[in-house]
Amino acid sequence: MTGFILGDIVGSVYENRGHSASPDFELFHKYAKFTDDTVLSIATAEALLHSSDFKASYLKWGRKYPAAGYGGSFTNWLASSSPQPYNSFGNGSAMRSGPIGWFSKSIEECLQLAKSSAEVTHNHPEGIKGAQAVAIAVFLAGNGQSKLEIKQFIETTFQYSLNRTLAEIIPNYSFQISCQDSVPEAIICFLESESTEDAIRKAVMLNGDTDTQACIAGGIAEAFYRDISATTELQINAYLTEEMKSVLDAFKLHCLI
Repeated sequence: MTGFILGDIVGSVYENRGHSASPDFELFHKYAKFTDDTVLSIATAEALLHSSDFKASYLKWGRKYPAAGYGGSFTNWLASSSPQPYNSFGNGSAMRSGPIGWFSKSIEECLQLAKSSAEVTHNHPEGIKGAQAVAIAVFLAGNGQSKLEIKQFIETTFQYSLNRTLAEIIPNYSFQISCQDSVPEAIICFLESESTEDAIRKAVMLNGDTDTQACIAGGIAEAFYRDISATTELQINAYLTEEMKSVLDAFKLHCLI
């Protein structure tokens, strides 16, 4: 999960200014912070660890960290006395589904858990598809599949167009929050990357929804490369609360068993 959180923290300060950053921009900017991507990814991990309800976990963590930068519809959902799905296809469902890829023991389990995690809020077909695509990319990457195999599975299963290059995408790309217009691009950042850090940098350079797209690209890349150093982990931990680190430690231990 460290790649998701690293991407979120790194991307948190570059929204709408990714193009102005050079490719070797400072990774840990002085104003960097965790956002809703981190909070809800940890909520997903905790729900998985305890076999508990995704909805209850998102409400618990979202209300505990109300200023993490949620979208308007999710903010209203958190504030509701009777929260219901709101047919969203925003990328909020995709940004939080990564832990499912680490946790799952099969493709079928991964797809079902991702669907369940999405539909408590994002019950639109595109919202569910985005969550499933990210989770399954992590699952496949973590289980030794090649980039070509990951690309082909996602294209076939979700009909995402992954044949475009970043050189083709970036000149005409703008801020997008729908799953269908941001998740494929984040996956392409991973496909063109050489490391987890490189995937995150490429996602920032898209100049889109930088924290979420860097979160997605970094999370898939970490599962593929396994290259985040102990030093970088310490830097990441400096941004997190003790309860966040406790869930992360328990989740990592579970995934190693």
